[in-house]
Amino acid sequence: MNDQVLPPLLVASGNKKKLVELRRRLEHLGVQLVVPAEVGGIPDTVEDAPDFEGNARKKAREAARARGMWALADDSGLEVDALGGAPGVLSARYAGRHGDDAANNAKLLADLSGVPDERRGARFVCVLALARPDGSIALLARGEAHGRILHAPRGERDFGYDPLFEFAEPGLPQSGRGFAELEPEEKDAVSHRGRALARLAELLSGALREA
Repeated sequence: MNDQVLPPLLVASGNKKKLVELRRRLEHLGVQLVVPAEVGGIPDTVEDAPDFEGNARKKAREAARARGMWALADDSGLEVDALGGAPGVLSARYAGRHGDDAANNAKLLADLSGVPDERRGARFVCVLALARPDGSIALLARGEAHGRILHAPRGERDFGYDPLFEFAEPGLPQSGRGFAELEPEEKDAVSHRGRALARLAELLSGALREA
C-alpha cells in the first residue's frame, strides 16, 4: 500500500469523553478514527476477563472481526490499595449500573470511610489493544498514573473517578493536584490513558502499514 495512506481505525467505544481524548492524541498521526455509529455499530462485548489486558484484547478482537477493520479498544480503571485493588476491572460498574459516575464515586468514598491518607494510595491503569481486521492482536500498550483517593470531590472536570483522584508522582508539576483540576493537556501528559496512548503512538503507524 501507499506509505502515505493509513487504513481507517475503528474505535471500539461509544464513550464520548474517551473519543475526544483519543482524537486529541492520535489524529495528528494521519489516522482516520471511525466511531461505531459510522459503520453500523459493533457488538456489545462481555467484559469478563480478570484483567485489563484481557478485556482490551477481547473488545478489540470482536470489533475488528465484526467490521473487518483495524480496531482499537481500551480497558481502564482504578485500583485502590486499601481495597485490595478494587474496583479494578469493575470500575465502570462498581456501584452496579455501568457508567454511573456519581454512584461509583459515592460507593468509593463510602468504602474508604475512615481510611487515613497514608492508606489511600491508588493508581489508574489503561491498556490499549490494537487488532488487525482478522481479530489478531497487533499491539498492546499500558499506562499507569499513581496517586491517592481524596476524602471529597475536587475540581470541575467530572470524568469517572477523576474528582476523587489526586495525582502524586514526585518531581512532576501536576503532582498534588486532582485529575479533575488539570487542564486537558496537563492531564494528557501524565494520565494512564495519555501514557498508554503515547506508547501506542510510537508504534501505531508502523503497525497499520502492515495492511
